[in-house]
Amino acid sequence: MSESAYKDAGVDIEAAAELVDRIKPHIKKTNRSGVMSGIGGFGALFDLKDTGYTDPILVSGTDGVGTKIKIAIDAGIHDTIGIDAVAMCVNDVVVQGAEPLFFLDYFATGRLENNVAEAVIKGVANGCEQAGCALIGGETAEMPGLYADGDYDLAGFTVGAVERSKLLTGDKIAEGDVILGLASSGLHSNGFSLVRKIVESSQGFGYDEAAPFASGKTMAEALLTPTRIYVKTMLEALKIDGAIKGMAHITGGGLDENVPRVIPEGMSARIDCATWDLPPVFKWLIEAGNLKPSDMATTLNAGIGMVVVADPAQKDALIESFEASGETVYEIGVIEKGDTPVVLDNSETAWS
Repeated sequence: MSESAYKDAGVDIEAAAELVDRIKPHIKKTNRSGVMSGIGGFGALFDLKDTGYTDPILVSGTDGVGTKIKIAIDAGIHDTIGIDAVAMCVNDVVVQGAEPLFFLDYFATGRLENNVAEAVIKGVANGCEQAGCALIGGETAEMPGLYADGDYDLAGFTVGAVERSKLLTGDKIAEGDVILGLASSGLHSNGFSLVRKIVESSQGFGYDEAAPFASGKTMAEALLTPTRIYVKTMLEALKIDGAIKGMAHITGGGLDENVPRVIPEGMSARIDCATWDLPPVFKWLIEAGNLKPSDMATTLNAGIGMVVVADPAQKDALIESFEASGETVYEIGVIEKGDTPVVLDNSETAWS
């Protein structure tokens, strides 16, 4: 089939080539030790030895942004959704003590619009810069007939490394350990099918309307606040030897389903939901959507984006490190013996 026939079928090869040229400057900003190749090859090359690890374990993660993308599309705001794609992957990797090394993105659409695609991938590069990993490759897929006009999807994949002796599995978590919570930047990238339903069913609220919970921002701008990337914060804190015993990235499933993933059998994380301030966006959703505490516990992050289980003797040093990195941190609970992996106290009053 000729190129012109392919273009007639809805796939513009020349536009794709132009996009590659346009995103090269953004990708260049993410270069780091270990990168051996530029974009354009069949496979991206990375030299693990060049990063300085002596006995590394590789840790990989992949994720998407979910239906948060639909708000970006409807509002025409495309420059932050790429940060979310990176955050969802690198935050998962760092909880095991790993430094994200490189990232690959997958952008799929029905008809390639280079201004949109460049904005999205520029956001991906921004997220990689925040995480300290290289945007080493990716794929732009133009698939007419599969996506409606203007629609696109975005996913990512990351690989990190950690010295074998520093791998975090949660196996050292013990009774009396302290639970710290790092504040989220907002909704992050979970629960947006529910969020969109609430917004769209709330009388008088559209994405271009002023957000009642965020002064000076439209609903879309507030809801599209990017997922916070905790990588550099956590890597700095991990320099305090033995202070961190386990971490949980609070994504889909909320506190109720993510915290148990790091708690050993026979232990229970008792969390007091009254120990931190519920951000305004969650308060608005509770009221507008008539949400129950169980919705906050299992669908939304409730204002906590990362949970850290810490040695109580090192708690103060950890909090100092987190705050020096610009985080808002709360002491939210303690590890006890028990058969229930997580117990959420005061949720009925804190989240009502």
